[in-house]
Amino acid sequence: MTGLDIATHNLTVRYRDTVAVDALDLTLAPGKIYGLLGRNGSGKTSLLAVLSAFRPATSGSVLVGGMDPFENASIMSQIGFVRDRVDAQDSDRVGGILAVAASLRPNWDADYAARLVERFNLPPRKRLSGLSRGMKSALSVTLGLAARTPLTIFDEAYLGLDAPSRYAFYDEVLNDYLAHPRTIILSTHLIEEVGALFEEVVILHEGRLVVHEETEQLRQHGTTVTGPAVAVDAFVTGRTVLGSQRLGGTRSTTIYGPLDDADRAAARAAGLELGPIGLQDLFVHLTGDQESRR
Repeated sequence: MTGLDIATHNLTVRYRDTVAVDALDLTLAPGKIYGLLGRNGSGKTSLLAVLSAFRPATSGSVLVGGMDPFENASIMSQIGFVRDRVDAQDSDRVGGILAVAASLRPNWDADYAARLVERFNLPPRKRLSGLSRGMKSALSVTLGLAARTPLTIFDEAYLGLDAPSRYAFYDEVLNDYLAHPRTIILSTHLIEEVGALFEEVVILHEGRLVVHEETEQLRQHGTTVTGPAVAVDAFVTGRTVLGSQRLGGTRSTTIYGPLDDADRAAARAAGLELGPIGLQDLFVHLTGDQESRR
């Protein structure tokens, strides 16, 4: 199992007069971990719902593993769409929910599921209605991980977890992906926390594709310039400035845009230090809110 590829062409999703996804062209290679980023209302969940066959596209096309997933049983069993709620009855018990998942998922790993139940302290005999939000999130991610579907989508499914449990989830995603490669999409607002997992980043804004790039290449578009204030100001003149801080005679300014070898040599000659910036700062810049950085 190496995962499923994804291809959309002119994909549009509308809800009456609202365009959630707007003529999206996107190609994702199989066997990678993707970060799907976007502000509320950017179209992330609508896109994921179409990819996972929860709803049809309004227009355009979507192929998962070379097939249209909607009402296609042969591909639907290979796609796992994990949300922040469990698709089960409130009266169902945790153990029963896991058993149903095992019967529906051809790649289900019962031993791994049992280890996850132990790691997240899930109570197998407890009913869904009796679980806390954190326990429901733990159950959701357990279902998503143990199913080992060739396309596994986590749509903010882990937000209810406390910090230690979230980091345990991130460890499980990476370790199990390395052992059992597949295509994984993580939709999240916790960008700095989970960003180290992403091999590629997809950013949507108002239903349109803003960025699809390898994570490290994207990070290289931003730089923090630190040094004497006068020298920093001179170096960043004419560049896109994302933010700046000053302490005494020292300034640290974040800029957006690639630097070439000549730029780096000039920075060293001026006594400036160049450093990386966070993925979240780049996301904020690329989705257009300048004020929130100040």
